[in-house]
Amino acid sequence: MIETERLILRGWRDEDDEPFAALNADPEVMRHFPATHSRIESDGLAAMNRAHIDEHGWGLWAVERKEDAVFLGFTGLANPRPPNPMHGQTEVGWRMARHGWGHGYASEAARASLAYGFETLGLAEIVSFTATDNERSQAVMRRIGMTRRPDLDFDHPALPKGHRLERHVVYVITRA
Repeated sequence: MIETERLILRGWRDEDDEPFAALNADPEVMRHFPATHSRIESDGLAAMNRAHIDEHGWGLWAVERKEDAVFLGFTGLANPRPPNPMHGQTEVGWRMARHGWGHGYASEAARASLAYGFETLGLAEIVSFTATDNERSQAVMRRIGMTRRPDLDFDHPALPKGHRLERHVVYVITRA
């Protein structure tokens, strides 16, 4: 578990499944993803996150607001899988419910995740990437000190050629 001034980043609980499914079914939250997720797909993602944290002690943590224990979404670290061009790197990522937007929660949780990656895991570098039109996530990347690396931008291999989300931009931050 990681605590910040306003948030708790923690392992997943069964009671997170319902608000997580609502977040994943929200077309506005999922606008920069190929599709929304069904309840079954969402529950599968939550189970994967639980299993990764159970096995490794870190991953994409559930984010809870301290003041009222409301589930806000997830933030944490992940290892992109092949054929993603960022395979072999550690990524910081987040997905927040709309009711959590505009309060700085994603930046606060992402900073804590970066600190964990650098200080606890000893990582030298952490990346983040998103579709080119996802300005909200790119703003978070800049706020947490990441630098755009156009030389690493890529066409996402899981998306068909010409898909509106195909092109991805990459940001990087180093421990130094």
